[in-house]
Amino acid sequence: MNAVSPELMSIPQGVIEPDPKFRKVVTGKQPVVLADIYEESTNLIIWQRQLPKELVAGVNDLAVSRRDRNFSVVLKPSDARSVMHEEIDNPRFGYFVDDAAELVDMFCYLFGLDEAGLRLRVLHHSMCPKFHVDHVPCRLVTTYCGVATEWLAHESVDRKKLGLSGAEKSDQESGLYQTERDIQELARGEVALMKGEKWPGNKGAGLVHRSPAVAAGEPRLLLTLDFSS
Repeated sequence: MNAVSPELMSIPQGVIEPDPKFRKVVTGKQPVVLADIYEESTNLIIWQRQLPKELVAGVNDLAVSRRDRNFSVVLKPSDARSVMHEEIDNPRFGYFVDDAAELVDMFCYLFGLDEAGLRLRVLHHSMCPKFHVDHVPCRLVTTYCGVATEWLAHESVDRKKLGLSGAEKSDQESGLYQTERDIQELARGEVALMKGEKWPGNKGAGLVHRSPAVAAGEPRLLLTLDFSS
C-alpha cells in the first residue's frame, strides 16, 4: 500500500471537480484494497476481513465492561498502543488494543498523516438513526461487536431528501430510497473507508449511511478514525 502526500488531496482554485453522478463501492479481502480510496469514482472501500478468534473472544467482554464509557483521543501511530493500553488497562483485551493500533498506523500511512482522531464507543442505541453524509474528507469505521453500519449505494439515493428536506419524515417516508432492499450493511469486523463531502471532488457524493438499530442487551462496539485537522 502506497502512501500519498496530503498535498495531493487539495484541488487548486478554478479546477472543475469530477461529476458526482457516478460513485462505486470497492471490496477486497486484503488490506491493500484500502488504497483504492484514491480512485476518483469510489466513495466506499470495504476490507472484508475476518476477526481473529482471539479478538472475537474478548470484544464482547470489552463492550460490557466499558458500558457507556466512550473514549476520544488524537494520537500518533507511534503512541497508539501505549495510549490505548492506558485507557483499556486490562491484559485480557490486548488483542483489541493491538488491532486498533494497527488500524491507526494503516490509516495514517495511507493518507500521509502524522496523527489521527480515534473514537471508541459502546452503543446501546442508534447513534445517528437517520441516513446522512459526513462533512469530513474520509472516515474509517469498524464494528467489533453488535450490528454494523448501514449504507446506501450512490445510485439508490435521492439526495434532495437528505437533511432538512426530510427532517419531519422517516427516511423511508421521505423517499430518500425506494425499498428496504436498498439498505446494505457492513459485517462485524469489516473495515470501511467512507468518503465524505470534504474529499476533493466529492461534494454531492459523500457516502450516505446511518447507525443501525441496536437490540436490547446486545451493545455495539464501534471504532472510528478521522483526520485530526
